Amino acid sequence: MRIGVLAAQGAFVEHIEILRQLKVDTLPVRLPRELAGLDGLIIPGGESTSISKLMLTYNLMDEVGNLARSGLPVFGTCAGMILLASKISDSDVAPLGLMDIVVDRNAFGRQRESFETLISMPVLGEEPFPAVFIRAPAIKQVNGKAEILARLADGTAVAARQGQLLVSAFHPELTSDLRFHKYFLDIVSGSHQSGG
Repeated sequence: MRIGVLAAQGAFVEHIEILRQLKVDTLPVRLPRELAGLDGLIIPGGESTSISKLMLTYNLMDEVGNLARSGLPVFGTCAGMILLASKISDSDVAPLGLMDIVVDRNAFGRQRESFETLISMPVLGEEPFPAVFIRAPAIKQVNGKAEILARLADGTAVAARQGQLLVSAFHPELTSDLRFHKYFLDIVSGSHQSGG
């Protein structure tokens, strides 16, 4: 199994480190040719406008979009979730439009309103998952085959899946809990089937 991590900007080093802990062949992706032969791709958190512009500059938007539509599993965290959405309610960023969700880009305010909380995510087991939110987006609406995987106590949707696409508003790479990355790897290996 070979997983690429988009290394345009943001928390890509942390994702690579977790994948290496899980003994997965991992490489940073900065150019379209580096997408060849991947079994899955992670689009990390960071600044969604910057990541989007860099992806456009290096001709990655169309390539990632085409690969995902052809079945490549993609996991987007924070800014990655914004980029996978079909619509962003408060931004001029052009998303990839791969996942049938509407995202509120700065749902939780500025950097100083960042927080960490335990959330229930049944697909990861009974133990709550430590979720780190940094200038995080939120899922405002899911349509079609997209399904919500986790909500905050107030009902705000913060993780979702649609077939081979997985997103989180928070940063699982900033914790020592490897379950969310393992779940993505299970999607990649085909052991978690979904109606999406």
